[in-house]
Amino acid sequence: MVIASAPSSPSFSKTFFDSLYELADGERFKSCLQCATCSGICPFGYLMDFPPGRMISYLRADLFDEILDTDTVWMCVSCYACTEVCPAKIPVTPGLMTRAKEEMLLAGNLPSELQDALEYSQRYGNPLGESPRKRADWAKDLSPEIPIMRKAGRRVDILWFVGDYPSYHPRVQQTSIALHKILNALEVDFGILGPEENSDGDTQRLAGERGLFEVLAEKNGKCFSRYDFGQIITTDPHAYNAIKNEYPQLGIEYPIQHYSEFLYERIDDLKPLLKGNGQVKVTYHDPCYLGRVNKIYDQPRALLRAIPGLELVEMPHNHSTSLASGAEILAVACPYEPPRFEDATKVVDGAEGLIVKDIIELLADAI
Repeated sequence: MVIASAPSSPSFSKTFFDSLYELADGERFKSCLQCATCSGICPFGYLMDFPPGRMISYLRADLFDEILDTDTVWMCVSCYACTEVCPAKIPVTPGLMTRAKEEMLLAGNLPSELQDALEYSQRYGNPLGESPRKRADWAKDLSPEIPIMRKAGRRVDILWFVGDYPSYHPRVQQTSIALHKILNALEVDFGILGPEENSDGDTQRLAGERGLFEVLAEKNGKCFSRYDFGQIITTDPHAYNAIKNEYPQLGIEYPIQHYSEFLYERIDDLKPLLKGNGQVKVTYHDPCYLGRVNKIYDQPRALLRAIPGLELVEMPHNHSTSLASGAEILAVACPYEPPRFEDATKVVDGAEGLIVKDIIELLADAI
């Protein structure tokens, strides 16, 4: 007599792989060609034990536990390069890499710096561990004074979502001061949330902490609902991406623009304010979440071309294949980039004289 054995429970690899199908375009994981294009374009793929293409092959081979036994996934910076070049249009970044990070977090396998940033985000509303009461300190000596919504008690046309780095990082605070100058020069009626603002949560989400992202988003959503304003602007592509694309899934929906979109729509008013500062060659680095993720390429370039005496020189890699390299000035449009690239100029041969500035700073310098 043959006794039928009970069906075995699905392996963790299969359960994980099946969970990817539930994501937007997740069915595309079945069509992976193993062409390794994703691994080849990854800026840190050469350091990974398991770059994206190999991760998929190990999942198919029921060997996902081997991936979790390494810290290879934390080399991923969620830049969307792999997703951009995938010929099968597989959502590698928002699907595979983010879900793998979720499993790493659950297993307690994460870098101590990330652990600190996540704990700070939960406790203080920002990953830097700074006091919420100090969130608007960068603006306290500016003239004219920036209205803080809780104190202003009135409607504003524009709610400026400042963000973590622009609020707290000494280098990036300079870009906030520059935008203050530009908005006032254009006579824009705006205000900020100040101590009530929390991290947008996008980076925490991409690090696998979906629950923390939702907590931060809901706090910001409640704050938005207290005030009367026309639309939101931000200097941070991650805040832009979160509020535009992720918050609506939680029932939090407000019109938002990156500052490059907002200023581009007012470029005819901006141009008469701009004066030349001599002839200079500038190259532009497309931020991942402004360019690849949200397809905003032309507006930042139009703002740069509006500055008298500035010659925009494109890098060999630009737009969706953006990579940073040199010119007299490297223009950026993301608050994470000025300190990052300025640090790089100190260690990369031949980059010692490169000046790194946000487009906002270049515009403010020309006013």
